Amino acid sequence: MSQCVVVKPGTSQEKVIVTEDGTLVVYLRAKAHDGEANKALMKVLSKYFGVAKSRIEIVQGQNSRKKVIEVV
Repeated sequence: MSQCVVVKPGTSQEKVIVTEDGTLVVYLRAKAHDGEANKALMKVLSKYFGVAKSRIEIVQGQNSRKKVIEVV
């Protein structure tokens, strides 16, 4: 299952919001520095989807705020 994700790093709280078009907007406390935001993204999404972090992969947008992830 592929999913579009927009990441908002450096916020005061961590949460996931689903927009009308199905895009996930993920707010993270971690800053976008040295891959910290991507690590935090995996943690938040694993809780959201109820799967292990190893089952989530960033398919596109590794260095971007707009990403495509795949949950296997």
